[in-house]
Amino acid sequence: MNKTVLVDCDTGVDDAISLLYLLADPDVEVCAVTTVFGNISAQDAARNTLWVLDVAGKGGRIPVAVGSEVTLLGEAMELATFVHGDNGLGGVEIGRPSAAPSPLRAAELIVRTVRERPGQVHLLATGPLTNLAVALRLEPDLPSLVEGVTVMGGAAMVPGNITPAAEANIWHDPEAAQAVIGAGWDLTMVPLDATMAEVMSEEQRLEMAGSASPVGRFAADVLDFYFDFYRGVYGRKSSACHDVLAAAIAVGDVVATRAMKVAVTVETGAGPARGATICDTRGMYKGETDQPGASCTVVLATAGDLAASVVRRLSSFQP
Repeated sequence: MNKTVLVDCDTGVDDAISLLYLLADPDVEVCAVTTVFGNISAQDAARNTLWVLDVAGKGGRIPVAVGSEVTLLGEAMELATFVHGDNGLGGVEIGRPSAAPSPLRAAELIVRTVRERPGQVHLLATGPLTNLAVALRLEPDLPSLVEGVTVMGGAAMVPGNITPAAEANIWHDPEAAQAVIGAGWDLTMVPLDATMAEVMSEEQRLEMAGSASPVGRFAADVLDFYFDFYRGVYGRKSSACHDVLAAAIAVGDVVATRAMKVAVTVETGAGPARGATICDTRGMYKGETDQPGASCTVVLATAGDLAASVVRRLSSFQP
């Protein structure tokens, strides 16, 4: 295995695609999955994750732990079922999962996993960052125990998608996001700047729908509802490649064409900018050089051809 990844997610449609993308790679080990509220509840996200593992032929082989249903401040947030469907997977269901969630809570599984494999596990977070923030409280040495962290979230130089200033994963729990981004570990933030420019077309979705792979067909089915939502964003049936871009960057399949290592602060106030990621990109005028002392690499752009790779991989994957 070239990369060992623990995925912390709120398994809606885009999380499911990113999980399938990783599970279809023989050089990637998904060692555990933890779930958090966001697109749907953490409990429903765990059920969806177990379904995805079954589709990929990995049912019962990867531990799945349920995490936080509320923010660090104890607030229950509105879920994004209007984007992902009532069950989080665009209404697609495949029956009772073959396995049950772990008895451990998400933060406990994160801490136990990285303690057992120090320096080997890369954390990939594609939902609100509450579980990672709780894990940092349980294990203050967590930053020194992981290989790295990749977060899908934030907006550096573009508008937010849940408010004019904030991206949804960060907005759902700004206090947790500030704790995670400010922890000083080697963290890569994959914000809307990059993910909104990586778009999957309806033609590509239909290519998966017509493939010989049950994984490709499942991916096409769950994306249908999601594509309808994004028709209102792009003016055509399609979708952004949010979480799968973060996954591809985490395992080295995609390298940023524009990125800066800079200080990042999350707005935790109660005003209209709550949840904004304030990225100190002032150095862009002298060549987008890294900022001394910064630990957060902000991905600003990628090549724009990820969707074709995702379609090829999922359309050919036979569990």
